Parts: sequence; C-alpha cells; structure tokens
Amino acid sequence: MNSMNAIPAKVMTELGLAEIQPNSKQGRIQMFRKTSLILFVLLVFCSTAFAVKISELKIPSSITIGNYKLILNGAGFRKKLFIKVYAGALYLKQKESDPKKIIEADEPMAIKMVFVCHEVSSKKLVNAWNEGFEKALGKNIKKLQDKINTFNSFFTQSAKKGDIYDIVYLPEKGVEVYMNSQLKGTVKGIDFKKALFAIWLGEKPADSGLKKKMLGK
Repeated sequence: MNSMNAIPAKVMTELGLAEIQPNSKQGRIQMFRKTSLILFVLLVFCSTAFAVKISELKIPSSITIGNYKLILNGAGFRKKLFIKVYAGALYLKQKESDPKKIIEADEPMAIKMVFVCHEVSSKKLVNAWNEGFEKALGKNIKKLQDKINTFNSFFTQSAKKGDIYDIVYLPEKGVEVYMNSQLKGTVKGIDFKKALFAIWLGEKPADSGLKKKMLGK
C-alpha cells in the first residue's frame, strides 16, 4: 500500500503538496517542509494504528516472541478493591474466546502486565500468585509446589508504576518471566503453564472482569 494513502484526503488537501513547484529554490524549501510534515503525520498514524488504547495506556496489537508473532486477544485491568493494579493483555497465535482451549493449548502465548498503581511489594506479588494457584489447582497444588516456588523466586523486587512484566509460554522452553525486558527465569512443563494461565482464565479467576476482557468479550 502506498504510504501516502495512509493520510486522510483532508490532510493532503491542507498540505497543498500538489501546488509546489520543486524546480525552484523556494519550491524545494517548501517541498522539504511539507515532506517533513507528512513524515510527522505518518508517524502519528502508524503509532496509533498498531496499538490498542486501554484508558490512558497503549497496548501493542501484536508482539514477536522468538520466531512467533502473537496477536492481542483481549486486554483489561486487574483490580483489587476497585483499585487498578495492572493492565493485563493476552496474546495468542490466533483469536480464541474459549478459555479452556487457551489453557490446554500447547502453543506459544503470552500475558503482558503493565503496572499502573504506585507500587506492589514483592511479598504482595508472591501472595497474589499463591492465592491464584490455590484457586486454579485446589488440592492438586502439591503436585506443582516445587515449580510454583521456583516461579515465586523470580519476584524479589516491588513492581512499580510503569513496570512491564511479560509471562511467556513457548512449548520448546516453558514459561519465561520477563521484567522490563529482562529474563528472570524459566519454569518448564505444560502442567505448570496450564496452572499459571488458569489464574487469569480458569473457572475461579483472580479477576472475572479481566478474564472477560482477555477473551475479547
């Protein structure tokens, strides 16, 4: 697609690009100024076209993990006592609204967490993970306790406003945890992946509202 077509006709008219005579010195100066303005407009259009706004945040409509391109399935806020803690976004290879299929799938997927509250201590983070695993696994939690402990060990620092956590699952590697683009650790096994994603998408999710948003509902 021609990049000029990305600019609305009204904007093109206002730019008056067709009226410029590039053979003269004054014309070349005008052309440079107009071209710079066009590039600025294109930059604005491109930055908004590839992001989804959630309140004041811009969430990428797609991400690349290794050799996989994942698309945004849905996003919303995780709330605690009506307070927004973080924006959570689910990324899949293709759109899916069935939570069971997502949980069971041995496919690349990711959840992006963008923290919007002032600060969440590492202790509160670990407590929240433990509570989520207990709801998701019930009596079966003992079978995965060692893996849960390993996962919890990655969260040694408080999460502050603006921090971005990426929970990534790759079949060939396992669950990878990134904090502000830095890999903190990996937990192998589809069994752990299912339990982890059930925290958001299971029958007893941490936040039912966020679950619906992640499923695109």
